[in-house]
Amino acid sequence: MLRLPRFVLPIAIALGCAAAGSAADRPNVLVIMSDEHNADVLGCYGNKIVQTPNLDRLAARGVVFEAAYTNSPLCVPCRLSFTSGKYISRVSAWNNNCKLPPDSPSIARVMNAAGCESYLCGKMHYDRSCRYGFTEIGGNMNNSVMDGRGGRRAPGAIQPSGKTSGRFNQFHAGDTGGNLDHDRRVTAGVLDFLAHRKPADKPFFMIAGYLAPHFPLIVPQKYWDNYKDKVPMPVIPPGHLDSLPLNYRHLRVGFDVTDVDPATVKKGRELYYGLTQWLDEEIGKVLKTLDDAGLAENTVVIYTTDHGENLGEHGLWWKNCLFDSAARVPLIVSWPKRWPGGQRRAGACSLVDVVQTIAEIGGGEVPADWDGDSLCGYLDDVGHAWKDLAVSEYYGHNVASGYAMIRKGHYKYVYHTPPDMKHPAQRELYDLKADPGELRNLAADPDQKQRLTDLHALLVKELGGEPDATELRCREENKRGYGQVERVKRNKRELNTAAQ
Repeated sequence: MLRLPRFVLPIAIALGCAAAGSAADRPNVLVIMSDEHNADVLGCYGNKIVQTPNLDRLAARGVVFEAAYTNSPLCVPCRLSFTSGKYISRVSAWNNNCKLPPDSPSIARVMNAAGCESYLCGKMHYDRSCRYGFTEIGGNMNNSVMDGRGGRRAPGAIQPSGKTSGRFNQFHAGDTGGNLDHDRRVTAGVLDFLAHRKPADKPFFMIAGYLAPHFPLIVPQKYWDNYKDKVPMPVIPPGHLDSLPLNYRHLRVGFDVTDVDPATVKKGRELYYGLTQWLDEEIGKVLKTLDDAGLAENTVVIYTTDHGENLGEHGLWWKNCLFDSAARVPLIVSWPKRWPGGQRRAGACSLVDVVQTIAEIGGGEVPADWDGDSLCGYLDDVGHAWKDLAVSEYYGHNVASGYAMIRKGHYKYVYHTPPDMKHPAQRELYDLKADPGELRNLAADPDQKQRLTDLHALLVKELGGEPDATELRCREENKRGYGQVERVKRNKRELNTAAQ
């Protein structure tokens, strides 16, 4: 299906009129979005080790989605996709150095037009000049300056540096740290907002943006103590690392994670579990205050994250890849007034579907060219004819070329664009039912040839274009940037000239 050009609709048309019905009759929507939360490290997703009682209670009151995916396993692209309701390749959200045009149609503006009030408390990794229709509370926590630039690694440069990432030096116990301090401010801001909100006020849409359990993996000692010698190590079969696609070998080299000491792997995984428990307690404070303020009954609570964390699986750390450790995300939707708790949904979905769901709940009218589909029908009825499909893309840093994924049913297909004429495209295909650890790439199996063809065609249809062409456009836009670098250099030259 041919997609419409970027920002083709004027905002007046794009935001349209709200759906019928009074805004006062609609619920509040509270989205709690953490950063880098591996869905497998959560009690309600079957983990018997981690202690997440507050999110588990939320799940018991809500619907758990077992196959939810980020639209990009990288912070800024994912969050810009969530803001804009579109896949990252359709809004040029290539890397952590990107932003949207300030007047872009956004989920906040859609909700505002429907009679809601949209708030942001915490990190959404926005450029300091853009809030996209949100009113920021709790202090300014979005101070980045994006110039739109990016790059690629030379395809053949896959020799390890001999160093180990300095990020591993930030694996330790501690009562303070950038993420801990940030998230305490988020909790304080949200609690203050909820405490002063009245049930009779206009409905609100809020994103509470936490940084935990994103690295640095620093957490008070007592949380680490809960998991010492309890967290299993990654399972990496002999020869697996050598069989990884070229781009994933680049991730290992580019992030200096090719030779991580097993003791560091063990420590990092334990600390991550501890930091996840710490985050759960912060979220518990928010959920309690929501209840104490008399707002819980009429508030839809959505918990998710921007992407996962590899934790050494497949020899990888952080995110950036499209294995489920990085691309699959927790998703809990709770509103017992409409959806009885304790339910689960197995069909694949992604965060652009969540955006559409928020808009439908709020009575908002989204632009016709937005991606995704509302989950409301699927939430209402487990037998609803859901599409069972999710797409994710990565065009960020420390790779030789961009790549895209589609999950349909229990199969996942990943297409790596060719880095140059000497390095062809690569493919991955996994049967997640038979191989949930994604350790057996079926792409070379002759019996899977037709499935590869069908999934690639479905990927192209969903994205509106071939990933090869997208990669070329990404490279050109990465090179051009937003012109800020040139302006800064010109301003400096002018100042130097004036001083002479």
